[in-house]
Amino acid sequence: MSKLQAMPANALPETPTSPGISRQLAFEGEGFLVVRARSAPGTVSGWHHHGDHDVYGYLASGFARLESNNGEEGVSLKQGDFFNVPSHTEHREINPSSEEENEFILFLYGTGPLVVNVDEPDQT
Repeated sequence: MSKLQAMPANALPETPTSPGISRQLAFEGEGFLVVRARSAPGTVSGWHHHGDHDVYGYLASGFARLESNNGEEGVSLKQGDFFNVPSHTEHREINPSSEEENEFILFLYGTGPLVVNVDEPDQT
């Protein structure tokens, strides 16, 4: 029989990251990951994608802007908003606040590496 499981917030192990973002793993199973990600005030992360993972997310605290297509497309988020980043979508995360950290809860569905960092977004 399966048992209930809890992960204390201060016991989450670090995962691969992107410049400007810290990520910790809460749960992992066949084809899915549950991750907490945080960015300090004023952070603009490096460009990255999540390989074959589709990302479904929730902004638990703070504010954020997600940009793709070399910054030509984007969405702004506030606490409580949900979002989706399709697999292989190169993007970056921006914390526009000068005072408040932001915190995401991410649900990744797929296989392969959690993150693939890129020097510059694909121009094609």
